[in-house]
Amino acid sequence: MKGSVLKLVAMQTSQAHPHSQQHPLRVRTTSGWVEGTLCSEGVGDNPALVRAWRGVPFAAETSGARRYRAPEPAPRWDGVRDCTEYGPAAPQPTYSWTEKVLGSEDCLHLDIVRPNNDEQLPVVVYFHGGSFILGSSHMLMLRGLELAANMNCVYVSVNFRLGALGYLDVSSLAGDAEANPAMRDHIAALEWVRENIAQFGGDPESVTAMGESAGGAAVLALMAAPAARGLFHRAIAQSPPIGIVHSREQSAAWVREFLHRLALPRRTAVDELRKESAADLVRAGQSMLWRSGALLNLNSCYAPTIDGELLPEHPIAAFERGAQAPVPLIIGTNADEASFSKFMYQRRVARTRAGVRMLTTVDEDSARELVHTYGPGVSRKNFAELIADALFWAPAVRVADAHAARHPTWMYRFDFAPKTMQLLGLGAVHSAELATVFGTPHAARAGRITSFGAEEDMRDLTARMQSMWAQFIHGGTPGAPTTWPAYTLPERHTQIFDATDRVVSDPKKTKREAWAEYTMLEWATGKPQLLKQLGMLTE
Repeated sequence: MKGSVLKLVAMQTSQAHPHSQQHPLRVRTTSGWVEGTLCSEGVGDNPALVRAWRGVPFAAETSGARRYRAPEPAPRWDGVRDCTEYGPAAPQPTYSWTEKVLGSEDCLHLDIVRPNNDEQLPVVVYFHGGSFILGSSHMLMLRGLELAANMNCVYVSVNFRLGALGYLDVSSLAGDAEANPAMRDHIAALEWVRENIAQFGGDPESVTAMGESAGGAAVLALMAAPAARGLFHRAIAQSPPIGIVHSREQSAAWVREFLHRLALPRRTAVDELRKESAADLVRAGQSMLWRSGALLNLNSCYAPTIDGELLPEHPIAAFERGAQAPVPLIIGTNADEASFSKFMYQRRVARTRAGVRMLTTVDEDSARELVHTYGPGVSRKNFAELIADALFWAPAVRVADAHAARHPTWMYRFDFAPKTMQLLGLGAVHSAELATVFGTPHAARAGRITSFGAEEDMRDLTARMQSMWAQFIHGGTPGAPTTWPAYTLPERHTQIFDATDRVVSDPKKTKREAWAEYTMLEWATGKPQLLKQLGMLTE
């Protein structure tokens, strides 16, 4: 069987020794028996011994006739499946000179880590980030060994379809296709957890959906999806770019552009795309992403689609209408999410024009006034803040405001940046908080450089954040109200994570009020002016 080796162990032997006794690493799932491993390969100073199962299928492969369709159940197997090695990631680019594509369409696997004990524990289901086009469940930063051990939980990290195979809605073409393949994968994984996680010592009635960046947006989209209701009981959305959601019209425009990149006629049917190699689809998708010009308008050709069924409306609209899942929510962003954009334009006038252009395509009436809020002559620092706020902070505040009006909500801002990052002018960049939440400060390639001179501060901050995340995962609140007060209106208490933590009421109030007048949902309406500007207006 692809992706794993099957150990042909007699089933009567497996049944005679339940996993909680002689064979705690041998577990029966709805598709068959799996066997994991004991490991202590974490990158911390004192890694704990944990149980791990890797590459566990939660659905069937997605190639051929299954491409662009909802995931199907994983086929059953005989014997005991060896789950000591990670499964393949979803097909994705490598950004190398060879245009090599990594991954496999047999990618719907998940990885499970838990402490080496027999307690029934709460569950974290994690959806990785990567701009909807990159990443995997087993990126070194996200393997979850320290997280599971330090937070005393069962950690489940999910692989799902990406890019042109997962976040492109091709249902406008002739033939049978379903919108939001990646989102359907997320729901299938949560359903698998509901049916199977008790066998791994997890509590299916205590599940936290958690993700960062595109994974954070996935969590909020799931909160707005009726089909996901009841599959999780708490949510953590870190730096979610939830404003990037497409209408059916915009998705149809992207599909037309996609066919152009593949050199296929406009009337191509879905079945013809199923005959193309996954690698060619990924390459064409990357060409579309970088050459369409949409990124200059703070948009991407890959995002969840408002399909009227799985995702009935824009998640922000669902939150504002009170139609989201009624679960406790932690949501937050980093102080310098888009600090890279400081170096995009050399002149102030160019930065000002770029800011106005980016925002005008979505809301012409509010754009100039909003950009002026960041300074009449936009400095490098303020331009980077504008981009970060547009993509991450302002939509997160809109969600927090709406959710807090009805359900428990906590908001944070991650400000911590080692001296090296400060000297480089980068600060608390996008995804910087992952090292502290996961307890893996050296997992990133530049980890030892960026943490130089900040080891003790990082250890202390890691302990604090992991304690708060653990309290939320176990009990639905991240600690005592005096430590991290809930986000309520009009106070908008926000926890600032830094070398010394603090709580701020309504941070950046003037900018928040400016964004309140801005139409954030316009990308999802198929605005004709915007599509025409991109040269993508449908007939």
